[in-house]
Amino acid sequence: MNRVRDSIVPVLTILVGLVVVWYVAAILLNAPFQRDLDRRAGETPGTVEFIGKTLSQPKPTMPAPHQVAQDFFKNTFLRKITSNRSLVYHAWVTLSSTLLGFLFGTALGILIAVGIVHVLALDRSLMPWIIASQTVPILAVAPMVIVVLAAIGITGLIPKSLISTYLSFFPVAVGMVKGLRSPELMHLDLMHTYNASQSQVFWKLRVPASVPFLFASMKVAVAASLVGAIVAELPTGAVAGIGSKLLQASYYSQTIEMWSALVAGSIVAAILVTAVGIVGRLVDRSMGARPA
Repeated sequence: MNRVRDSIVPVLTILVGLVVVWYVAAILLNAPFQRDLDRRAGETPGTVEFIGKTLSQPKPTMPAPHQVAQDFFKNTFLRKITSNRSLVYHAWVTLSSTLLGFLFGTALGILIAVGIVHVLALDRSLMPWIIASQTVPILAVAPMVIVVLAAIGITGLIPKSLISTYLSFFPVAVGMVKGLRSPELMHLDLMHTYNASQSQVFWKLRVPASVPFLFASMKVAVAASLVGAIVAELPTGAVAGIGSKLLQASYYSQTIEMWSALVAGSIVAAILVTAVGIVGRLVDRSMGARPA
């Protein structure tokens, strides 16, 4: 009970603090426009009334938390899932490309890591290029990938998934390399003493040692994959997805819907990271690890 309380209370404290700061920022940022509206209408509202107006504008510069919460609830629970205004529908479209890209990125990262650990030439030649690839802004890469693939007739889910793959393979590759190299020299010498083959050393020593590193890096990778899927929806002219929702809201200055879509994306990311963490704990337990 104390452990649960110690983990929840700090989170709730930070959350309350963020909401308070959010309200203050909304009042300050919406105040200039509200003053202009009141001046044109010839009104001189009191402080409390003025603050209420800044927090109830239909198209505010920064929407208040309760406005975002109301819009999120309406577009999540009060609309059909098949409606193009439903956040559940848009989240599912983005989630499909996120998961496919995450699977591709995880597989690619593991393959690269295995090659780097076992082939010295790849370690010296490939790793610097992998690191350099992440210095290129994703906003510059996404349109090029989309245009090139569209030119050869590949559209839809695959291009968006490849953008997610581009962002998600790097943390998996780096984490897996660290994990495969984590066994101590004493353990490697012991395996050699038992006359173990390179394959046996890999499967019985390196792979089990790399599992904690793998799932830690997969948490980062799945979040990066979601970001890649959202960014990939921007230059494609997609009509569905969280990225499409953000783009449409920005066209019509629907800031409340924009922030609501951001909240939806954050919730999807939290669910994905939590799911990866649960799978990681299940794998640890199946391998004989003690529960924390």
